[in-house]
Parts: sequence; structure tokens; C-alpha cells
Amino acid sequence: MSEFDWDPASYLELMQEEIPGYGELQDAVAEATHGSRLLELGVGTGETALRALARNPGARLTGIDASEAMLARARERLPNADLRVGRLEDALPEGQFDVAYSCLVVHHLDEPAKRNLFRRVADAADAFVLGDLVVPERPEDAVIFVDWEMDLPSSVPEQLEWLDEAGFDAEARAVRPDLAVFVARRRPR
Repeated sequence: MSEFDWDPASYLELMQEEIPGYGELQDAVAEATHGSRLLELGVGTGETALRALARNPGARLTGIDASEAMLARARERLPNADLRVGRLEDALPEGQFDVAYSCLVVHHLDEPAKRNLFRRVADAADAFVLGDLVVPERPEDAVIFVDWEMDLPSSVPEQLEWLDEAGFDAEARAVRPDLAVFVARRRPR
């Protein structure tokens, strides 16, 4: 995943400007996240974590993000969370989680890296909730700008196939034609 220095002070405003449906996507991911041991992939400033923790009182959160600046802001907002510097391509934190979740991060990975991540998540968590930018069925429905360098979204059918290969039973719900939430439960082994 290419490195980019996000500014924590302007991140939320930027996302709300550039991602129509941003708040709705955040809420949909949090609503689908259930458990007492949560793993967030791409914590950012803590927007999704605050929503997920509000729906799961007493849950323990472990999270990773590649940006120390974003994590510093998240640590202010989530003082009881275990937040660590880490990239999606790195080994996931040790332990077994009820659910891993991610919002607007996985689309930065190419296909092989997404497939690899999904397999590693299946080893670490009972469920996976992914809210992200997707390639819509009809190209004219794409509203969110995609640069195809840092942004590498995939289609809903592709990601459902990769989640299935990883050992999940998954379904997807469109938030908008170019935003979707995947809810995946690991099949018994």
C-alpha cells in the first residue's frame, strides 16, 4: 500500500467532502460490528471505533494504522484502546478476536494483497465487517473519485469470492452504488 501522510486535523472534513455517504458508511460498519474483542484495521482518527464501541459497551479494542499522526489523534479519543502502528500487509496483532472491521482502508490494496488480508483475518477473527469503496456495477454510478494509483477498489462480486476463499460466509449491502458493507462470518473449521 502506498504511503500517504494524512492530516488528522482535516481528515474528517476531507472524507465528508470527498465521500458522499461517509457518515452512513461509518454507521453501517459500526452497526454490523458485534463483540467484546474488536480488531480495527486502519483506525485513522478513531471515527469508526467510537461508533463501534458505543454499540459494544465494555468491548476491548485493538487497532492498527500506518500513520503515527493519525494514531496520536485516535489515542486522545480512545485512551483505553490498544492502538499500534501497523500496515494491512503486516502480521495482524496476536490473539483471537470476535470481529475485525475496517472502513475505507482496504481499497488501497491490490487484489493479491486483499486476498491475503482476508485469509489472515479469517485466522484472527470470527467475523469481518468491511465498509469500503467498490467498483459499481454500472460505471456511470461511480461518484467518488478514484485515482487508480492509491485507490484500487474491487467489485462486490470479486470481494465476496475472495471472502469465500478465505473461509467466510459473506453478504454485501450497498450504501451507495460505489460504497458497500460486507458482513462475513467465518465458517466452522
